[in-house]
Amino acid sequence: MAVPKRKVSRARRDKRRSSVWKLTAPAIERCPSCSEFKLSHRMCPECGVYKGRMVAKQKAE
Repeated sequence: MAVPKRKVSRARRDKRRSSVWKLTAPAIERCPSCSEFKLSHRMCPECGVYKGRMVAKQKAE
């Protein structure tokens, strides 16, 4: 079984672990037709527009 010869310092150990928990925030942008926030590369949940064309019908209120 492999056993480390030397103790791993706290700095080296923490450097290795540092990037594990970091997550990137999703890219949020404004919809060009209704100005609501939406995720990029996705249809707007408010108005149903994607890339300038209607892809989903809106519910009647």
